[in-house]
Amino acid sequence: MGNQVVVFVGTFILFVTGLLLGYVLSQLVLGFLPFNLLTFLGTLSLILIFGTLYYVLFWQFRRQDSESFAQEIPNWVEDSTLSSQNRMKNRLVSLLSGDTAAADRLIEQAKQNHPGMPEDWYWERAIADLERDRR
Repeated sequence: MGNQVVVFVGTFILFVTGLLLGYVLSQLVLGFLPFNLLTFLGTLSLILIFGTLYYVLFWQFRRQDSESFAQEIPNWVEDSTLSSQNRMKNRLVSLLSGDTAAADRLIEQAKQNHPGMPEDWYWERAIADLERDRR
């Protein structure tokens, strides 16, 4: 909620500053506003305010979002791997009519025959071998 208020207020100030900057620059270009030290400093301050708010709102928040997303990825990948393993384990156990001990033996046998493979691969291999043998 706090970030939403900051974004809303910052966006409003950015909008107003942009309008003022556009108005001042158009008046300078059209010649209705004399170019002196006061108009130069006013225009420069509007440009600095506009640039600072743009940087803070659109680049800093974007960077923070990408950092928080990057921190969440490992948990998501781990959860999907676990759910994938659970699905494969359930499928293997159902193919074996609920015999979990036989499923564990098949996995151990696959690990002995093919060491160093990813855990998912062993489950897939055991399921494929069992389905092949049943045909």
